[in-house]
Amino acid sequence: MPRSRPRQPINRLLLTIREMDPNYSAQDVARCDLCKTAIAQSYCDFCHVNLCKPCIGEHISDEYDKHKIVPILQRKSTLIYPKCETHQNKACKWQCKDCNINVCSHCIASSQHSGHKFLNLEELFTTSKKCIQNDREELNNKIIPTYEEIVNELEMQIASLDGEYKKLTMEMSKQREEIHREVDNAFDQMEKEICEIKVKHHSLLQKHLDEIKQLQSLMQQTLNVLNEMEESNEVSSAIHYSSKNEEFRKLPPKVNVSISKFVPKPIDREELCRLIGKLYPLSTTLEERVFTEKEPKSSVRELFDEPEVLNTINTGLRCLRSVTCLNEEQIWTSGRTANIKCFNIQGLLQKTIRTKSGNLPDDIAVDSDGAMLYSDWAISRTVYKVKNNQTEEIITLQGWKPINLCVTSSGDLLVTMHCDDKTQTKVVRYSGSTVKQTIQFDEKGQPLYSGNIYTKYIYENRNLDICVADYVAGAVVVVNQAGKLRFRYTGHPSPTKNKPFKPRGITTDSQGRILTADRDNHCIHILDTDGQFLCYIDHCGLDNPFGFCVDSNDSLFVCEYDKGNVKKIRYLN
Repeated sequence: MPRSRPRQPINRLLLTIREMDPNYSAQDVARCDLCKTAIAQSYCDFCHVNLCKPCIGEHISDEYDKHKIVPILQRKSTLIYPKCETHQNKACKWQCKDCNINVCSHCIASSQHSGHKFLNLEELFTTSKKCIQNDREELNNKIIPTYEEIVNELEMQIASLDGEYKKLTMEMSKQREEIHREVDNAFDQMEKEICEIKVKHHSLLQKHLDEIKQLQSLMQQTLNVLNEMEESNEVSSAIHYSSKNEEFRKLPPKVNVSISKFVPKPIDREELCRLIGKLYPLSTTLEERVFTEKEPKSSVRELFDEPEVLNTINTGLRCLRSVTCLNEEQIWTSGRTANIKCFNIQGLLQKTIRTKSGNLPDDIAVDSDGAMLYSDWAISRTVYKVKNNQTEEIITLQGWKPINLCVTSSGDLLVTMHCDDKTQTKVVRYSGSTVKQTIQFDEKGQPLYSGNIYTKYIYENRNLDICVADYVAGAVVVVNQAGKLRFRYTGHPSPTKNKPFKPRGITTDSQGRILTADRDNHCIHILDTDGQFLCYIDHCGLDNPFGFCVDSNDSLFVCEYDKGNVKKIRYLN
């Protein structure tokens, strides 16, 4: 073994402590572990020692051939495998699936594991690391902040108790002044009851607060462990890691405690005690909380006074209807033809997909894996998925026909569809091919959308609202995640827009603004998240704007229906 190997545990521990110590900064430079004085520029990722340039030669001068010299910033790239309990000095790089134990190459070749299946520990380690990272991020960025909001709410309730109960006492004092000395004893008794109720109220809230803070403490401990595990290269601890986030997602019930009320009555000396009034006791209910992931806040981007066209792509497609972003560099387009075309943002054709039926696609979308989705309602009533040149059916309907598509932030698929007799329209949420939600009627049982075969473009806003452009109704219909109607937008009065508002395409941007195409007036309406009109995009020479999309940089791609062009527009600063 090399002379430097005995330092391995100490050096690794020092590195770990330095990385976990908040007081350790870039000024605490790593020193060479051989000469002890020079600044280390390199690292042996097998022996786990820091090295300066002159000492590298001394370190690798022995006959040991497994040294791995890397820049010091790239240290810890070599995994630390567990040692084999059966074969000395052998590292276990596999796990026997049948025996559920770690094994080395000698174990695999032994008769004990003959015919068994083996899992690669490096792959298990990578998978577990991703799980650890995801759990740490969710716990740190989503779950813990939610609990902090709950704690703040309870602390505010507790802080307001004195004021609320002071109001209650003052109301009783007014009644007390009218009936004077005869009711002093009765009021004193009732004030005592108020104090007891207040103590009980405080106790209930404080108990709930203490329980939640205890959970927060447990989550912080878990977060600390996850941080340590994420920084560690120990395989065993990583692959045996068990997530607790499912437990933490189950938010504590919300304690609703109503303030007692005092109801005064007319004074009657003979029945004074009975007629003073009634003090209602505490009313406590538990309201279930549902954990919902919150979108990260993005920086505010203001609208340009005069949006500008950055590029125009001629697709060659007749009656261009839909465009969707594959990434910042590529877009998919479709029109009244069986060909779905992919272009780069310079306008060069990259790929063409032909629909399975040879019929035009009604709409297209791209899922989180980059696969192309398209709807074919006229012939097959099916939504198809195309990936790696393979086409598969993911949704096939009976009695209904799929129209427009939207892939949500959670990976679900929203589909607008109409029934065969063309009288009803609904929005259905799918997870894979499983129906998760149907949105069709408002709280009064009235249809949310017009019943017809016309296109109803759909998009999910960053606040999880579901936005539908209903052409026949002349409205943008927005419901919340639960399907409850939030608002309808039916256009904005303008002396320059002389045709009725008939929205076509719809999309949203990083600010939660809603954009919808007004084809007949050759413009785009921009709304805020509550449906308030903000402005038009109408100075870019748009001709019959139809479908459109916004990429991750808030660049707007607009289909010009008759010309077959896609215009890339910058409208935010």
